[in-house]
Amino acid sequence: MSIEGKPTTGFYWDERCFWHAGGNYAMTLPIGGFVQPLAAGGLPESPETKRRLKNLMDVSGITADLAMRSAPEASREDLLRVHPEAYLDAFKAMSDAGGGELGLRTPFAQGGYEIATLSAGLATTALADIMAGRVQNAYALSRPPGHHCLPDWPNGFCLLANIAIAIEAAKARGEAGRVAVIDWDVHHGNGTEHIYYERDDVLTISIHQERNYPLDTGDIQDRGRGAGEGFNMNIPLPPGAGHDTYLEVMERIVLPALDSYKPDVIIVACGFDAGIFDPIARMLCTAETFGAMTGQLKEAAGRLCEGRLLMVHEGGYSEVYVPFSGHRVLEVLSGSDKVVPDPMAATVAQRQPGPAARAFFSGLVGEMAHELL
Repeated sequence: MSIEGKPTTGFYWDERCFWHAGGNYAMTLPIGGFVQPLAAGGLPESPETKRRLKNLMDVSGITADLAMRSAPEASREDLLRVHPEAYLDAFKAMSDAGGGELGLRTPFAQGGYEIATLSAGLATTALADIMAGRVQNAYALSRPPGHHCLPDWPNGFCLLANIAIAIEAAKARGEAGRVAVIDWDVHHGNGTEHIYYERDDVLTISIHQERNYPLDTGDIQDRGRGAGEGFNMNIPLPPGAGHDTYLEVMERIVLPALDSYKPDVIIVACGFDAGIFDPIARMLCTAETFGAMTGQLKEAAGRLCEGRLLMVHEGGYSEVYVPFSGHRVLEVLSGSDKVVPDPMAATVAQRQPGPAARAFFSGLVGEMAHELL
């Protein structure tokens, strides 16, 4: 849990990220016609899942076992390594003028540009601290999220490509030669895939519910192009896959891919929307699923890259369940004894796929392992 009396796990957060807002939506539908406003907000991507995670951390006492830090906004230089100047200028101008929407389901209010650069800055500083040995591993509570954002087109609640910005900053400092990004957000990590599709210095692996979002990306056949061929892996799973299937995917596909690639650091696009109570997905994962996968990657990082492991918060929209899933990840990541039991553990265990469905999912994982490895 600590080296020389100091916490080995950094936690990067800032209250201002909870203030990101904007948009007249009901779930993912624009308000109007027969779509009524919601009493409690708009898009599923709200501050409450993240704020309630931080609240639970404070109440459990796990914050005392972490290096709690904020970070500066990502610099213009950092942003320009991923995003073109024209996009950044348009984003900043709209933000200064009171807010709006530049892409698909990416509304923001006045000051949204600064909050998005702060979100990217949390990930960027967390990775810098890991690579410099100031912390062993880290969690960045970034908001707005980033894994859907293309260089010049934001979508899926994502305004800047947080993880790519962090990676490119580390590469510019000469600190990260080979990077592996494991995306277990329930939606395909299309932005990260796009940015690195023709490169072999970043291995991208996305585990997602098939045909959820985006509807036209994330196929298993999409393996990269040119120098990047073979360094992009998609693992699209049918709805209802559940706890055992996710762990089997990790064991049979993700971990062997990491062993072969031998990264200098492992980064996780850590969404919790594969959770059983998420309103916009149907994957049946539990808090223990996320804890177990964290343990698998922590062990792999210890074996492959001196323990360097970064979690960057992405999606997850159950205000009740995300805090327990996030806390479980932090327990495993830090080795803390401040354990918060999952109050729904018994019922979520009973709702997992039965033997016939498990056999089907296992066969599917085996087919994908054969195709990808």
